[in-house]
Amino acid sequence: MIWRWTRRGLAVLVLLLLAWQGWYFGWVVWWKFVNPSTTSFMSLRLDELREKDARAELKKQWVPYERISAHLKRAVIAAEDAKFSEHEGFDWEGIQKALEKNQKKGKIVAGGSTISQQLAKNLFLSASKTPWRKAQEAVITLMLEAVMDKRRILEIYLNIVEWGNGVFGAEAAARHYYSTSAAQLSAEQSARLAVLLPNPRKFGRLPNSPYLAARSQVILGRMNAADVP
Repeated sequence: MIWRWTRRGLAVLVLLLLAWQGWYFGWVVWWKFVNPSTTSFMSLRLDELREKDARAELKKQWVPYERISAHLKRAVIAAEDAKFSEHEGFDWEGIQKALEKNQKKGKIVAGGSTISQQLAKNLFLSASKTPWRKAQEAVITLMLEAVMDKRRILEIYLNIVEWGNGVFGAEAAARHYYSTSAAQLSAEQSARLAVLLPNPRKFGRLPNSPYLAARSQVILGRMNAADVP
């Protein structure tokens, strides 16, 4: 009797898990054709902002892939995921290097996440680093890579990624930092935006710091080698 109920309980759990993954997959398919108006990460940040100001709003404006500077596309790939066009969602070499760096430092200082993994997190999840969140991120990453081509993944990423406190997407970032459009960003401006991505709320307060200026020069040197879809 106990074994029978145990099996039934496990079956229900499996069905619930499959239904939950199906919910994620349905949204991935939908967003292949329809632009996301908001994301889980945006909602979290908006709630944080409204704790201080009930009228706070996010700065964001969707622009199509063609209206985002090629310089910015190259800069982001060079800074965040040099093998973006080659891998199928995971850069195993990058992950190994990040693990080795973290072990050497004795704390988490590098993640090794690809653009696809970051998109999975930003669309659906939180910034927590729990094993469950990382596992779910990996599953959603596989869904994104199976359903969307690299161009669509990059288009969505550039439009929803955080670029400062309450600043989301390339258009809002270009206007916030440089009073221009995403289409008009220069190579140097693009490199400077790309170096903000690892910690946009911190770096966004000091966009012209010596560290970020030096880092942006490194990214500038890598941009010509970036393979843009």
